[in-house]
Amino acid sequence: MTDVVQVTFLPEQLVSEVSRGTTLFVAAHWVDLPIDSTCGGAGTCGRCRVRLSNPDFTIRAVDREWLTRVELSEGWRLACRAEVEEDVECWAPKPLRMPVSAIAGRGRAVKVEPAVKKLPIELEIERAGPRDVLEAQLRKALADAGLGSAVITPQVVQQARDLLAEFGGSITLTICGEHLLCVEAGDTSGRCFGLAIDLGTTTVVGSLVDLTTGEVLAERSHLNRQAVFGADVISRVAYTSGSETRRREIQNAVLETLNQLVIELSDMAGVAEGQVYQAMVVGNPTMLHLLLGVDAQPIARAPFVTTFDEEQDVAASDLGLAIHPQARVQTLPFIGAYAGADTVGGLHATDLLRSEQRRLFVDVGTNSEIALGSSEGVWACSAPAGPAFEGGRIRDGMMASAGAIYRVALGDPVELDVVYGDVPRGICGSGLIQAIAELGRVGLLEPSGRLRRPEEVPDHPLVSRLVEIDGMRAFRLSHDVVLTQVDIREVQAAKGAISTGIAVLLESAGTRIEDLDEVILAGSFGSAIDPASARSLGLVPGVELEKIQSVGNTALEGAKMALLSFRERQRMHGIPSRVRYVELSAMPDFNDRYLTELSFPLEEGP
Repeated sequence: MTDVVQVTFLPEQLVSEVSRGTTLFVAAHWVDLPIDSTCGGAGTCGRCRVRLSNPDFTIRAVDREWLTRVELSEGWRLACRAEVEEDVECWAPKPLRMPVSAIAGRGRAVKVEPAVKKLPIELEIERAGPRDVLEAQLRKALADAGLGSAVITPQVVQQARDLLAEFGGSITLTICGEHLLCVEAGDTSGRCFGLAIDLGTTTVVGSLVDLTTGEVLAERSHLNRQAVFGADVISRVAYTSGSETRRREIQNAVLETLNQLVIELSDMAGVAEGQVYQAMVVGNPTMLHLLLGVDAQPIARAPFVTTFDEEQDVAASDLGLAIHPQARVQTLPFIGAYAGADTVGGLHATDLLRSEQRRLFVDVGTNSEIALGSSEGVWACSAPAGPAFEGGRIRDGMMASAGAIYRVALGDPVELDVVYGDVPRGICGSGLIQAIAELGRVGLLEPSGRLRRPEEVPDHPLVSRLVEIDGMRAFRLSHDVVLTQVDIREVQAAKGAISTGIAVLLESAGTRIEDLDEVILAGSFGSAIDPASARSLGLVPGVELEKIQSVGNTALEGAKMALLSFRERQRMHGIPSRVRYVELSAMPDFNDRYLTELSFPLEEGP
């Protein structure tokens, strides 16, 4: 019996192929079919009604709560609770209202239906009286809006009473999923914000999003302050070994980074931190374990398992994130021990699982996530590339900030593009990749990664730039910025890990390089990577250049999509079950494969 079933939605004749046990609500999202809902699939609004061709389809208690006996006998069910176990047909009414859209992911229109909702209401002050009367009024207002599942705490009731006494009967309730977060005076429904965070090993990127319009108000990145405890996740896990104190120390370091981002994003957008009601955080499993203060030791040793792999949901005050105290801090699920919520976000943002084209996805970073496949099947792995592409362990490496060289052309003269046009003071990932590729193109670098000596190329027009720094061979890019032999070896090691992962997935999927329809380069600096340089170094296979697309930070885009739309997030819930994960760390011949992938292909010029 196959694990995949087909759901045919009428009258559009849309066919959704989903894993057995998936709800009709989620199946509809996979084919971009909007089903009416205000509770986000919690089963509390009764709006997501669909009619199945099989009237004997399983009836659940929540169906009996919202549907009459006649409707049940006719095959009507709530889509959010109807789990499919075999091929089915159903009729899905169009929703009465269509939400506004925002562009997110890879240029896709996302319907703005966030989990956070603001409900302005008017209460009769003279009847507020005892707590149970006020609570009943709040509960009725929530139920009338289809949000009856929200939990009302005594603290929120007291908050409402205090505001009513001071400001009168107009208040706004803020709800996130089943949590009634707070009560605010007056109608504040136009001020509702969320935070999308890509928690990288080296770099943390945050976006402040207007949850009413879908507009990104501000975006900023910072180095992860955990870097002092190790450049890679294994070093950081080792630091916390057996020590609760060290685990809290490394957790506080990343929270300091996030809170600094919150302050700067809020200032840039003119938004108070207390008006941010939800944060969606993506990252690799180790980073999210360390953020939540959970022991990550099991990830670092065989059999390489996570303490949790499902979505997490905690209050901001419990975590220490400086947004609204009752805001929900949430994550996406994991695919494997080293392919986490960032991979799920990236696969969703690029629609890899729904495309008929066979595509290769490479998210270049300290932990480089790689996926290969199409709607017929997807394989994924994570390659331990290290921090070189983000400036780590590179003599003059830096983030893509003012003064960073981000493009290099070795000719007469040498051309350097620098962030903000400043005087070069370092080199970032995209510049590093292009500089090494250019050295190969002009014949100053061998495929083995060895930088040639001046006496080997005495007539070369750039020979004067081949220098020795602290006993190491180097190439001088500018007066203050050099690229050393050690730097090149760092990039070579990172490239070797990535190309090994790609080779393993191609073999696992039974795919040849020439069968690839597209290669997607993702990552914080993905949009700045020169495709020809990436191919020259072997970061991507030797496909035609037009097949290589640089798409930027897809993990962050996935986080934005989950923040903006509970429907998009529902689709992401199902991604891990549709991906076959390959654990490179468990492969007995990984080191041998790695050694064969170390050399640079290099494309020499005339």
